[in-house]
Amino acid sequence: MRTFALFPLAGVLAFVLLPAAEAQFGSFEVAQNGRPVGTASFQFTATSQGYDSTSLVHVAMQGLNYDLSKTEKLSPDKHLEHVLLSAVVNGTAVTVVAAPDAAQFLVNISASGRSTTARLASHAGAVFLPDFDPGALETLLAVAVAQNNRGLWAIIPKQAGSIEPVQLATYPDQQGTLDGKPITVHHLVATIAGANTDLFSGQENQLLQAELPQAGFALVREGFVLTPSAKPAAPAK
Repeated sequence: MRTFALFPLAGVLAFVLLPAAEAQFGSFEVAQNGRPVGTASFQFTATSQGYDSTSLVHVAMQGLNYDLSKTEKLSPDKHLEHVLLSAVVNGTAVTVVAAPDAAQFLVNISASGRSTTARLASHAGAVFLPDFDPGALETLLAVAVAQNNRGLWAIIPKQAGSIEPVQLATYPDQQGTLDGKPITVHHLVATIAGANTDLFSGQENQLLQAELPQAGFALVREGFVLTPSAKPAAPAK
């Protein structure tokens, strides 16, 4: 997989239909080459106007100390209405505020004492995608289900900000266990700006695991184990 630059600010990718009356929560391990290097979590809460979404990420390893806090407001259709992101990356504070503005999407990024403002093209299927954010991937899954995997876009808070189309490819189902119980696992690959993110989701389209564009990194839901696929049989001679 190609490697994205780390914050500030690369996008990692986000799918699941959210229940109308209850909160959803997910807790994940952040790993590099199978070794734990951090934690990540998200929560979605239904409101009278749509949904409130929060994400927290903490990564501590040689060469990367990364803390992220993100709050979003989503419409009933899971479309982005407002996002506030605060992060500290290797001692540098980063703040992002983004929201629709008429026919555009306004993104303000402050980092290293400098501020930039981008006005991006507006797309209804756009998802705000910071690094290592399982809530963003969960949102992407929800929007993908609602839009039949079409018309998807990623708002990437990198440098001055950009918006990129998301292409989804569906692969054969795999198997795994969640809290010790066997489950069927859906496998999709999201391509954004030439980089791939492998997404593994459950029967209700909840995010279970993501293999990220950054070399060797993965998000793995607490209690989930992906069963390796069987090797293909040798061709007949």
